[in-house]
Amino acid sequence: MGVLSLVEDRPTPKAVYNWRVWACAGVASFASCMIGYDSAFIGTTIALDSFQDEFGFPQMSESEANLITSNIVSVYQAGAFFGALFAYVSAHWLGRKWSLIAWSVLFQLGAGIMLASNENRGLGPIYAGRVIAGLAVGATSNITPIYISEISPPAVRGRLVGVYEVGWQVGGLIGFWINYGLVQTMPPSHKQWIIPFAVQLIPGGLLLIGAFWLRETPRWLMQKNRREEALKNLSWIRNLPQDHIYMVEEISYIDGSLEEQAAAIGIGFWKPFKAVANNRLVQWRFILGSMLFLWQNGSGINAINYYSPTVFRSLGVDGDTTFLMTGIFGVVKTVITFGWLFFLIDNLGRRKLLMIGGYLNANPVTDGGSVNNLSGGGIAAIFFFYLWTAFYIPSWNGTSSYLIPYYPRALLTTPNELRGEMFPQSVRALGQAIAAASNWFWNFIIARFTPQMFSNMGPSGCGVYYFFASMMILSIVWVWFLMPETKGIPLESMDRLFQVRPARKAHKQIHAEDEIREQEFRHDAEGAELSVAKGKLDHFEQRSASEQASDSGNQA
Repeated sequence: MGVLSLVEDRPTPKAVYNWRVWACAGVASFASCMIGYDSAFIGTTIALDSFQDEFGFPQMSESEANLITSNIVSVYQAGAFFGALFAYVSAHWLGRKWSLIAWSVLFQLGAGIMLASNENRGLGPIYAGRVIAGLAVGATSNITPIYISEISPPAVRGRLVGVYEVGWQVGGLIGFWINYGLVQTMPPSHKQWIIPFAVQLIPGGLLLIGAFWLRETPRWLMQKNRREEALKNLSWIRNLPQDHIYMVEEISYIDGSLEEQAAAIGIGFWKPFKAVANNRLVQWRFILGSMLFLWQNGSGINAINYYSPTVFRSLGVDGDTTFLMTGIFGVVKTVITFGWLFFLIDNLGRRKLLMIGGYLNANPVTDGGSVNNLSGGGIAAIFFFYLWTAFYIPSWNGTSSYLIPYYPRALLTTPNELRGEMFPQSVRALGQAIAAASNWFWNFIIARFTPQMFSNMGPSGCGVYYFFASMMILSIVWVWFLMPETKGIPLESMDRLFQVRPARKAHKQIHAEDEIREQEFRHDAEGAELSVAKGKLDHFEQRSASEQASDSGNQA
């Protein structure tokens, strides 16, 4: 079976794979273009001579310049931390569609405020705008994958969420390359550095306009007892009549999922909080999910994302070449991401990728730490830098937001793949929000202190590379002792998986138990005349009849 083959969970009409579901995913993924661009453009923009001259950086001491630079970058992550948490609130009460609209309005506001900065007004508007835009980015990075996963047919769910990842990579590539293009084609001026800030308005505006066309997800509508609207929206998205057997089955699946959640913890905003507070095993999984992003950010990837000119200067690269090297870095990230998707994640597994990446990332980083010019050693440092990137992307990379709380086997990098799998269904949305907020928190720490680290940790900041290498070595130990492998384990078995000690043996034990259970089930079911589709249809009809009887009784 090829990597692009459709794996259907049941017979699926071709009409289900229609343009509407792809268009919805594409429109929602303008959020990822917005996020990818915003994360990539800032490092090279504040390194532009035009920006530094206008705001007086040459007259500042090194420590003062580092402080201002780190503040410009890190206030964005601070906003995103709170945005990731607020997303849980807005997605619950407003729904997915109107949450995207509200947060895109806020993003446009923040991006517009940034454009007010100049020599006279100072950096205040940039600080304020970055905080506001960060709030929107943290929220939309959480909500968008949820929206896409909830409208997607199972067989193409991974590809549709892959549209989100494509948007992220496209936005990042533009962000990494835009200042190289401006330096080559435009003399230093206010216009030169303001253009990258203004470009933020394009993906944000496209998301805002397009989101009004989106349909709310049937799952959220069903959860809010808006059944008629849910059926109408699902019928439109699937391009099928409401009485089609495929529609009846899908509605019954949503019903069953909501019934399971109601039986496990109840339906309501605070129910997941209470469930976590009363279950230490789930609390431990929340801790593991949050620590994944400590190690991910400890790899140093966001030091490069946000301060690539500083990183390349420490390797001996000077002048405009730093912008070119940053652009190539973005290309390498994009190419390797798709190799991860198609060939690695379900072949090697999560634990192996994390440990292999931790080991190999610890070695190349240390080799270029003390190089200060492009001699033979400098060229070697650049080579090892891109080698480091190639090993980092399929292992510890995580695109900051992109959570799939209900259908996690989509296009996610390894920490986010684990984050999507490790939480129980009943508290998964809350777990995703907490883990996303953790990601932005550690992102903030790296963004806030990287300039100071390069100034104070050895010649050319060589100590920074040893620090990140040490973090990767520690991550191997952490994964080996505490993180079980989730590859091939059904979501229904995750509770048992995380209870097995030691963690490194959990996968083998649970996999063997599940195989025995499957064999027993097949043996017991052999010869029985069962119709799965009919059973689900009968369940749906009985439920509908019961609800109608209940409504009649209430009216009487």
